[in-house]
Amino acid sequence: MVSEETRTMTSTPIRSSAGSREPRSPATRVWTTRLVVVGIVLTALNLRPAITSLGALLEEVRDGLGMSGSLAGLLTSVPPLCFAVFGVMAPRLARRFGPGAVVCAGMAAIAAGLAIRPYAGNTAGFLAASALALMGIAVSNVLMPVIVKRWFPDRVGSMTGLYSMALALGTSAAAAVTVPMTDVLGGSWQSGLAVWAGLAAAAVLPWLPLVRARDTEAGAGPARRTGSPVGAAGARPDSGSAAATGSEPDGLRITRSPTAWALAVFFGLQATAAYITMGWMAQIFRDAGVSAGTAGLLLAVTMVMGVPLAFVIPRLATRLPRQGPIVLALGVCGLAGYAGLYFAPAAGAWAWALLLGVSNCAFPLALTMVGMRARTAAGVAKLSAFAQSTGYLLSIPGPLLVGVLYQHSGGWGLPLALMAALMVPQMAVGALAGRDRTVEDEAAAPGAQG
Repeated sequence: MVSEETRTMTSTPIRSSAGSREPRSPATRVWTTRLVVVGIVLTALNLRPAITSLGALLEEVRDGLGMSGSLAGLLTSVPPLCFAVFGVMAPRLARRFGPGAVVCAGMAAIAAGLAIRPYAGNTAGFLAASALALMGIAVSNVLMPVIVKRWFPDRVGSMTGLYSMALALGTSAAAAVTVPMTDVLGGSWQSGLAVWAGLAAAAVLPWLPLVRARDTEAGAGPARRTGSPVGAAGARPDSGSAAATGSEPDGLRITRSPTAWALAVFFGLQATAAYITMGWMAQIFRDAGVSAGTAGLLLAVTMVMGVPLAFVIPRLATRLPRQGPIVLALGVCGLAGYAGLYFAPAAGAWAWALLLGVSNCAFPLALTMVGMRARTAAGVAKLSAFAQSTGYLLSIPGPLLVGVLYQHSGGWGLPLALMAALMVPQMAVGALAGRDRTVEDEAAAPGAQG
């Protein structure tokens, strides 16, 4: 589906809105493409450390700010809330300022939020600074599939894999090194959290030239597709500024597509599992008698599983007409991991961490399906914003409910039962989202009108 379309995709130089700029030279195009790749990788590295670094030090942060278990559960629900609220704004911002400019601003917001929040002095300030960082993550979350589809239309699987692999690497690195880095910096949890602002600041740099080069952005004006297909080295943005940044193609009504709804629910349920894991898994192991450092390493193992699998799974998914079998395999691993945490959390800790790491690779699979379930870059933008915003909205109650159940039950039995129960509908809707069809076709079908 996607591969058939992208094999026929061609492009020509994109002209400026004034129509006065000359086409860029091949060397410039290659340099710009490489800059986009660097930007994608650095951006992906920054999309989770704000969350997993906090998970590794959650007990210290709770003690330092005087948080209850329920309030800590609220804190772990803030990421999906921000992703839902701010993610829906991304296509509109990209149409006005260009995807590169919006992602650049997002990285700056992450850097500012991470630098401010440890020193806010109270829970309200901590939450507000976290929200600033998460706002930057939210818009970047939505626009990464759009940028991949636009710049690499013939390599959606491999580039999504690279992006997902970098995201998993950043996630696992923050989980693994935050505690030892905190010890090196004098044992202050504030320093251990603030240090991640530096990585976000570095991610601003590759996008700055793209902010200035508006002929690569949404405001650049029309483009036409003629000539020969563009290879990997000289990749160019997919045609049409509107298509690249999310304007509705032919009046696409994304809510008329059953696949869009299935993908949104799948995204929400996998996000629920992921944020419960990132926010609470280290605490589960610590309550079972595992040391803080080892618990952080176990969380890192769970996250690092996404590094190789996030590259393999998208490539495999793009070669299959249906992605349902992959969804089911990941779900079974999740159910086995939750069962292990219930019956023998400390004895089999490394095995459960590995199984849950495999299960968490539903995220790169969901991103890949976003690219596969739409035929155009505009469709991808609409589907990405809808699936992620709706999905993250659905995921908000999960981490909060886990915190409430943990506080009131005094153990992890009920929270783990909830997590296992949610895996069943995740597998069902994921199989529906993995069917070989596109949202454009569904939205245009006679039965979808009304």
